[in-house]
Amino acid sequence: MACEVQLVAQTPAPERVVASAAKLCYSPSRASDIFLGPGDESVVFFLKKLRSIGHLSPFEHASFTFAVDGLSRVASHQLVRHRLASFSQQSQRYVKMTSAAAVTPPSVSALPEAKDIFERQLSSAMDAYGRLIALGIPKEDARFILPHGAETSLMLTMNARELHHFFSLRLCRRAQWEIRDLARKILALAHKAAPALFEPSGPSCLTQGRCAEAQSCGRPFSSMEEILSEDS
Repeated sequence: MACEVQLVAQTPAPERVVASAAKLCYSPSRASDIFLGPGDESVVFFLKKLRSIGHLSPFEHASFTFAVDGLSRVASHQLVRHRLASFSQQSQRYVKMTSAAAVTPPSVSALPEAKDIFERQLSSAMDAYGRLIALGIPKEDARFILPHGAETSLMLTMNARELHHFFSLRLCRRAQWEIRDLARKILALAHKAAPALFEPSGPSCLTQGRCAEAQSCGRPFSSMEEILSEDS
């Protein structure tokens, strides 16, 4: 099954927080007097200006926390490479795995023979895991037999600046399909919560008008709507 993502917490009024921090940089006012009020039209102005001049440190004042279920450990290993983020992941050391839940790649699902091989191997691994535990092997050692594709659950928190960096890498067409799907779902939630902070957001072909990859896919995105579509 595809991973499920929920936005469970965020900085209150994230767009106003970022814009106010930016305004302070160019104002003689006290920090406590600078906070912009609801409906202040300068919020959008400051956010656009920040993006255009590359002054992104104010974006670090807005954070977003997501709950993720049904992600494989293949994808979570990639995810934790984003070091300017906080992660809490379900531990196979302390939590006994009770089902053969694993993420099946679409390429495998599409071929009956491959799917049969995949499912039989998964069932065999889970059977071995259970037998090892029954023999008194600690969960932290029995888990060595479990596949990389085993499903996991985690919480992740990123500030808006790191989210932009995450989207620039993981929404590229060259990114691995599962983490790209995760990035698409996170962007949809973040954009809904703070549209002015994440408009636009995505790979460099969209945000900079050029590909920053060493090897281009040759298919640049033209809009965020295209990025957020399931078949992009």
